[in-house]
Amino acid sequence: MLKGKTIAVVVPAYNEENQIGRVIETMPDYVDRIVIVNDCSSDKTASIVEKYLESDFNDTSIMIKNILNNVKKDTYNYADYIVQEETKKEMKYFKPSKVINRNLEDDRIILINQEKNYGVGRAIARGYKWCKDYGIDCTAVMAGDGQMDPAELESICKPVIEEKIDYVKGNRLIHRSSWLVIPKLRYLGNSILSILTKLASGYWHVSDTQTGYTAISKKGLNSIKLYDIYKSYGCPNDILVKLNIAFCSLREVEIKPVYNIGEKSKMRIFKIIPKIIWLLFKSFFKRLWVKYLFRDFHPLFILYHISFLLILFCIPFGIKIMRLAINGLPANPVTVLAFVFLFISGFQSLLFAMWMDIQDNDRLYKG
Repeated sequence: MLKGKTIAVVVPAYNEENQIGRVIETMPDYVDRIVIVNDCSSDKTASIVEKYLESDFNDTSIMIKNILNNVKKDTYNYADYIVQEETKKEMKYFKPSKVINRNLEDDRIILINQEKNYGVGRAIARGYKWCKDYGIDCTAVMAGDGQMDPAELESICKPVIEEKIDYVKGNRLIHRSSWLVIPKLRYLGNSILSILTKLASGYWHVSDTQTGYTAISKKGLNSIKLYDIYKSYGCPNDILVKLNIAFCSLREVEIKPVYNIGEKSKMRIFKIIPKIIWLLFKSFFKRLWVKYLFRDFHPLFILYHISFLLILFCIPFGIKIMRLAINGLPANPVTVLAFVFLFISGFQSLLFAMWMDIQDNDRLYKG
């Protein structure tokens, strides 16, 4: 426990037989549960973890019970009871998996085997689900490849425990070694996706959106549909959008970039980035409609859409002007004026909408 609060770490693992032992053995003592989600590894990852279930690393003095039957229906807590019943039904939306442990309440290491390789996002979501059902106060995520320094876990969990921040992300890009240590292609890709994620998520001050070293509060876990988290490497971006829609607070803390410790990257950057960009495009409009129309109407909803329409309408005029210029012909003044008016009006509306978006979401960033 940390400051009297239960701590769990979700460890998504796929073919990490060389690294998973290090992750377990270096886990800080205050971590009450290590929830390892084996994403149908084809190597010895699962069998290695099973051996640790028989070791001293599995010992804990903290008993944790399932809380899904804590709420009893009466006149005043009917709403809470309904939420509890819906939470019980959530598992039908998750992909098939099996919890290996025989003694869930007393084991420190929890092993969940996915029946198929469903992706890192679904592995994290499954681990989150277990922590939600057992009422964990603070749930962190550390990759199974050992790329996250366990000594930094406390700095990531403390804002959740002490200041009730809903979601804390590690930030490698502000570390003085980031440009020297992070592979340049990844640094560039991370920076591009971080800029797009600012716009899509509404967390305009977030910098390192792609890091998976995070901690989430009990409130945060209960604010989003865990089974709906994006299945692959876009899950950090998707989680940010979902948390913003739920009005959850966010903070980033500095962490060091860790590479070349024996891990093998499974990420294919040029294959993944287009998918994440498409995800962010859809997520942006989902955030606008759900958060700023249905849940709490805000003028920025109108401004954003007006800007898109005006810019869209100016495109045919721009194309016409370009064709005339290429052919050495003069453009009709009305066409030029229409293009200039639509473009400037659209661009101004977009800037105003972004400014409103930043102002409205400042309250959620607890830097």
